[in-house]
Amino acid sequence: MTIEDDLSRIAEQEKALSFDAFDLTTAWQLGKLLQELATERGLGIAIDVTLHSMPVFYAALPGVTPDNVNWVRRKRNMVLRYFRSSYASGLKLKKDGKTIEDNGLSGDDYAPHGGSFPINVKGTGCIGAVTVSGLPQRDDHNLAVEALALMLAKDLDTLRLASL
Repeated sequence: MTIEDDLSRIAEQEKALSFDAFDLTTAWQLGKLLQELATERGLGIAIDVTLHSMPVFYAALPGVTPDNVNWVRRKRNMVLRYFRSSYASGLKLKKDGKTIEDNGLSGDDYAPHGGSFPINVKGTGCIGAVTVSGLPQRDDHNLAVEALALMLAKDLDTLRLASL
């Protein structure tokens, strides 16, 4: 599995995981689904769903630390800046041998690490982000993708990133 393979798969994810419509109720359902998946699996994660910079859903499950709140904010900022997953942004920087500072951004406010995924609406584009923090970055990314795939009735096996 190469960076190029992952970037190609993430581009497929971002295209396939678009909603026809997305509102506050849908945001709550997405957050609740992530909370249920994490609780069933005993995952200590923070979950955030933000629309247009408005927080709609937030949960911190047992095992989360105060650092996860900051990781959520910084990963979400990547999505809202570039309208692509925070993991894709990080992989692209790695592939190019660059850092976020090379793009004029501060690591205090932006984290190019997996776990935040754009909420896309067909015909509109990115209207927000769903973010997970607390697992290794690839697992954070895969969990967000899993919840979106479940909500949109998409085949997760064709979308999930391969295990390393």
